[in-house]
Amino acid sequence: MVTKTIFRKITQLHDELELKINEVYDDDEDMVKVAEKSLLHIDESIRTLKEMISSHQFETVAEEVQFFKKLKPPFIAKFIYYSKILEVESHKPNAGIKVLKKYYEAEQEKLKLFYSEQSEFYSYYRREATYLDHKIFVRNSYDLKMKLSFGFYNFDSNFTTSHDHMIARFIANQQYDQYLKRQIENIADNTNGKIQSPLVWSSSKVGLIELVYALYHMRCFNGGNIELSEVIKNVEKTLDTDLGNFHKTIFEIRNRKQGPTKFLNLVSDNLNQHFQNTEEE
Repeated sequence: MVTKTIFRKITQLHDELELKINEVYDDDEDMVKVAEKSLLHIDESIRTLKEMISSHQFETVAEEVQFFKKLKPPFIAKFIYYSKILEVESHKPNAGIKVLKKYYEAEQEKLKLFYSEQSEFYSYYRREATYLDHKIFVRNSYDLKMKLSFGFYNFDSNFTTSHDHMIARFIANQQYDQYLKRQIENIADNTNGKIQSPLVWSSSKVGLIELVYALYHMRCFNGGNIELSEVIKNVEKTLDTDLGNFHKTIFEIRNRKQGPTKFLNLVSDNLNQHFQNTEEE
């Protein structure tokens, strides 16, 4: 099977995994159960991914780098993220607000320590540098002068490079940091009393879902390091609305006869008309 075909299948596999995880959020709000169910789906997807790649020979170094730097890490990042959620929530102390706040803040300190220890490679990652890619994102090719994981030699060499796991940790930790911030903010809301949002969505709910889904796929929220279900929940809270079964709505939007961007087209036309009227005044 050619690499381009495999890459298309991997993209489809990842989209299907995100859909399954979002459905888990719909079924349960207990984050321990959400994490457990999500990990089962993620494990299944990673096993499928491994079967596709372990025996595959890439045609070029660029294709191999593309897989290990861009395509594989999001799968592993999801496993790391939900493993962290499972650990932090299942060990959460049954105590008062102050204790819980300190508990989550201690997790944030662990993240700061991690970034401090990995500052050199994190800089490489954030700068989107490429000069080491041919060494650190190609199988059986690595630089011993760089900091390697202590368990590096226990990894499956057919499915692992020296630094693809670190990229996954960066992605997962960004998402985990956002999760911790939300938990601390929720504690603050409970302490100070919930403040009702001054904004109320007064247009079509289908239109709002179309808009949010478009922004989500443009990675406009948290750099893409957040699940769609979490975005929807925050939008519902901020705009004081209930978007219901948004998965069903997205499916209907995708398949409607007049096209999937009816509301976005309306917004664009309205804005263009507004600017034209302003110029004519």
